Amino acid sequence: MAKQTVKSEQTLTKKVWNMADVLASAGVGFTDYITQLTYLLFIKMDKENMEFGGIESALPEGCRWDDIHNDEIKGEDLVKKYDKILNTLSGESGILASIFVKAQNKISTPVHLKKLIDMIDEEQWLMDGDLKGAIYESILEKNGQDKKSGAGQYFTPRPFIQAITECVAPKITETVCDPACGTGGFLLAAYDFMKPQAKNKDDLNNLKESKISGFDNTALVVTLASMNMYLHDIGTDSTPIKCKDSLEKDPDSLVDVVLANPPFGDRPAGAGEINRTGFVETKNNQLNFLQHIMALLKNNGRAGIVLPDNVLFADGAGEKIRKRLLKEYNLHTVLRLPTGIFYANGVKANVIFFTKGEETKETWYYDYRTGIKHTLATKPLKRSDLDDFVNCYCSGHIQDRKETYSEENPNGRWRKFTIDELLARDKTSLDITWIKDKDDLEDVTLKELFATIQEKSANISNAVNELATLLSGIEE
Repeated sequence: MAKQTVKSEQTLTKKVWNMADVLASAGVGFTDYITQLTYLLFIKMDKENMEFGGIESALPEGCRWDDIHNDEIKGEDLVKKYDKILNTLSGESGILASIFVKAQNKISTPVHLKKLIDMIDEEQWLMDGDLKGAIYESILEKNGQDKKSGAGQYFTPRPFIQAITECVAPKITETVCDPACGTGGFLLAAYDFMKPQAKNKDDLNNLKESKISGFDNTALVVTLASMNMYLHDIGTDSTPIKCKDSLEKDPDSLVDVVLANPPFGDRPAGAGEINRTGFVETKNNQLNFLQHIMALLKNNGRAGIVLPDNVLFADGAGEKIRKRLLKEYNLHTVLRLPTGIFYANGVKANVIFFTKGEETKETWYYDYRTGIKHTLATKPLKRSDLDDFVNCYCSGHIQDRKETYSEENPNGRWRKFTIDELLARDKTSLDITWIKDKDDLEDVTLKELFATIQEKSANISNAVNELATLLSGIEE
């Protein structure tokens, strides 16, 4: 049975991507293809819910599968009919509003649209939630790997997400939010972690319908995230994903847990003004999201957030925000990451873990950067790569943490710093590294670099002299 399930997943995924290649040759990009696949898949599954599940259609008349998969509708009439359906559904409410938010047809050639509709019609998609969810996740991941689409900014590698979620350890009684949810990876990981805690059906239904929420300000991403939740049987009546700029206003309600990988860079031109209570004004998007998440948490709420290096050392607004973070929150852990983990090239990032309402007394650092090499193509991050960090983290019993760093082991990756040590640093910089990497020139002083050059030059000179001695005894 297990082998058959795996084969079904692989077969369907391959079929979906074979169609992607067909449409790519016609000028339809991967992201546009996945969006149209999402629209049509939802409509097809609505029919299957009616036929096999006895569930009333969620779609208005004239917008159902038989209205578009119809031999009587051909050519340009098919395109016009599909356009009309998308226009109608984009104006609906509830889950339809999220799946079809600002929906537009990107497949204008009738023959290619017909091929996609026929491909979807050939399969039954009303299957086990884990299977259909896994298929969709694999499609999103492959889209994230496509450099041309830029979709990698919306997709965080799942093994990494899983490790962070295990550390924060959300409880089934708690609310979890991702204010920059992308395709919903953190929310799915939280759901998977909380689901086994359900004691009965009511617990599980409550988890699905009211404990998870996510926001993104890009309509396309909201469509993908909403469909991802739907295919994992989360929020089937009303999606937990909303199209919203999280930064513009104070949160409507507070949550127990925040898990997020906010977008890097400055706030885009044309974005709405941020008019927030107690916010330090800055154009730095990550600093703004950090402030938002600090405000979003309930007292004793906790967070695990991916942030770039500049948040740890930026002066001005950055320094003010870090001091507040240390004084009003317990910044207990910083995980330093290498490049090669994310789909954006060269990104140096960290995960910071903190709790609201407690003053920081000490911060533990795990250096998973120095001497660590990952590439998405040849050496992608695996969940097991973060086993040592997760073990050191001691989720639920951080009082048992023990340093691996010491004078005897200066390259130990797990080290703590007291609040006095942190506040004494220039501009309260939290950008701390202590392990020396001989291959990393960014961490080497000019004096150390010159000494290395001298050493290598001496080795080369000695080798040349030895070779010359050997050759001198050989007749020409």
